[in-house]
Amino acid sequence: MNIPMLLQHSHRRFLKGLLRTPFHRYHFIFHSSTHLGSGIPCARPFNSLGLHCTKWMLLSNGLKRKLCVQTTLKEHTEELSDKEQRFVDKLYTGLIQGHRACLAEAITLIESTHKRKKELAQVLLQKVLVYHREQEQINKGKPLAFRVGLSGPPGAGKSTFIEYFGKMLTERGHKLSVLAVDPSSCTSGGSLLGDKTRMTELSRDMNAYIRPSPTSGTLGGVTRTTNEAILLCEGGGYDIILIETVGVGQSEFAVADMVDMFVLLLPPAGGDELQGIKRGIIEMADLVAITKSDGDLIVPARRIQAEYVSALKLLRKRSEVWRPKVIRISARSGEGITEMWDKMREFQDLMLASGELMAKRQRQQKVWMWNLIQESVLEHFRTHPTVQEQIPVLEKKVLSGALSPGLAADVLLKTFKSGG
Repeated sequence: MNIPMLLQHSHRRFLKGLLRTPFHRYHFIFHSSTHLGSGIPCARPFNSLGLHCTKWMLLSNGLKRKLCVQTTLKEHTEELSDKEQRFVDKLYTGLIQGHRACLAEAITLIESTHKRKKELAQVLLQKVLVYHREQEQINKGKPLAFRVGLSGPPGAGKSTFIEYFGKMLTERGHKLSVLAVDPSSCTSGGSLLGDKTRMTELSRDMNAYIRPSPTSGTLGGVTRTTNEAILLCEGGGYDIILIETVGVGQSEFAVADMVDMFVLLLPPAGGDELQGIKRGIIEMADLVAITKSDGDLIVPARRIQAEYVSALKLLRKRSEVWRPKVIRISARSGEGITEMWDKMREFQDLMLASGELMAKRQRQQKVWMWNLIQESVLEHFRTHPTVQEQIPVLEKKVLSGALSPGLAADVLLKTFKSGG
């Protein structure tokens, strides 16, 4: 049976059903606000950090939480052994000092699915979060980094563009971090992770850091820890974060919930403008760049640019201060790259001045929190002893046609709520 079907309903409706009865040993951490400064919302099991909740409140108008959670960084670290404490301190110190090796090791730690390593990762993230918040206060509350999502179909020239674009930025004194996400095989579970090999010049640049990561089955062309990786890169002093994604269509909405600006790269021979509209991805784009605009492809690039300009006029306006632009670029000749960066800076300045950028980041924190809640709820649901016993039996009934998938899901949910 496909358990994630249970999470297709409203988050609040689903969680409200789960919380009608005690969780026994299944508890969750909810912060009273949706975010801490610009930091990481937390929805982790209490038993993973040795924390305790003192009060729950459930009101009739939906799921409301009044939690007095006495958690401090000191309490988090009390659970660690001396060796683990030294390990976390070493990663933290190296990270904020700009050591790429420590950043790489820290991202590996947060990507781990090992229970103890996940706990160490949360301690490290909390330390980085405190540092991150202090740096933002020094920066007068302005964001420390510009987060940009890059997407496009295979063959659009994303890696070629990033190499040229990244070199230009590092030469101008910026520190660039590239989080390149590769799809994982549904058969073997493996991932090619070959983006770094296509950025040979940029990968040798000491002011650039390239991190390929597998999706590991996560929708949206991103990994489940992309948000955490962004936070670590910003803690490491990188002021421009590029997230290169798989380009899978509708699921790309997940990327837009992580970045300040979403850029869509399209090849000049990708069909008419309706192809982009049908994918839904164009609706989230703040900037559309037609790539490979050189040689024999200049004419088709101009044609597709005009078509997308017309198509964008039909879309609903998402910002009061910015209208999506369509430009032509060539990573081979360098044409349009500087102009593209100017447009990106213009977007950042306008959104920051209007307050829309900070409002957008706050909305993203809320989405991030609910994603973590879903992950934790599903994990506890899967590991419930009685549910695990029922799953094989119900799967057989579903396969035989004796029970519909919907009824089977209801049975499992009732089993979980009753505690067996």
